[in-house]
Amino acid sequence: MTIRDAHPRRLARSTGPFQALRFFAVTALLHTAVAAVDPSAFDQARTLFETHRPAEAQQAFEKLLAADPKDPEVNYYLGQLANRRNESEKATGYFQQAVAVAPNVGRYHHGLGDAFGRSAQKASVFSQFGLAKKCVASYERAVALEPDNADFRYSLFEYYRQAPGLVGGGYDKAVGEATAIKKINPTRGRIAFATLYAGEKKYDLAIAEFDDVLKLDPDNFTALYQIGRLAAVTGQFADRGIASLRHCLELPAPTEPDTPGHAAAQWRLGILLQKKSDLDGARRAFEAGARLDPTFAPVVEALAKLDGKKRN
Repeated sequence: MTIRDAHPRRLARSTGPFQALRFFAVTALLHTAVAAVDPSAFDQARTLFETHRPAEAQQAFEKLLAADPKDPEVNYYLGQLANRRNESEKATGYFQQAVAVAPNVGRYHHGLGDAFGRSAQKASVFSQFGLAKKCVASYERAVALEPDNADFRYSLFEYYRQAPGLVGGGYDKAVGEATAIKKINPTRGRIAFATLYAGEKKYDLAIAEFDDVLKLDPDNFTALYQIGRLAAVTGQFADRGIASLRHCLELPAPTEPDTPGHAAAQWRLGILLQKKSDLDGARRAFEAGARLDPTFAPVVEALAKLDGKKRN
């Protein structure tokens, strides 16, 4: 639900009266900022975004931005599109504008955190520290604004899990977020704990968590993919990993941004087939992944590497 499509009665039923009042206050604050943007044109642009037509969505939102450069929702969607293109500097500018106009909207801070994180990955060692601190601060602000949002908490969990203590990360913090996620969404929480266990090389405990997810939801794409990923990274239980990834490929892929889909599953499958000395099968998997997403660098690089080995 967004500020533009929330219905007052539905909102009150779904969030409770106090949250609804808070939402109305934010809406009133934004009213003057969004007034210059044609609502029907905005809805059309958002539909293009949600139906995965990024080039057309970009053009539509840029036209809206020309009408009102400070509109927070327009800046938010342009930031999301820039993040998907890995243009993190542009994304940062869009999200900062959205936050400046509407500082109490969690997803604006979450998008800004994503942008800072992407920038840190590309930055020099001297710049990474500051960008990482800005990334975690943005994620923490998003969680503070919406503590029951499992997506926001999962981003913070991943930051805490991967970042050193010097820039605000740490295992204990990651455990705390995983525990919070599990209370909100037991399935996501189990996946978070499995990820932690895998990082500690406690593979049996990780698989047990994934199995608990699959007992309740045998077609859970994320759990199946993560089993395949774990097998590809560790070289253990390769047959289980292959079967899990092939099951993934029979299911609809997640639509959330930055979430592994079929191209990633084909890449991991190819790696496992390589480990099993099935080079023809690996090639077919890599080629299928490259067809699905020619911009997905890992599968393109894996295919090129396999070709190079064959020529040699």
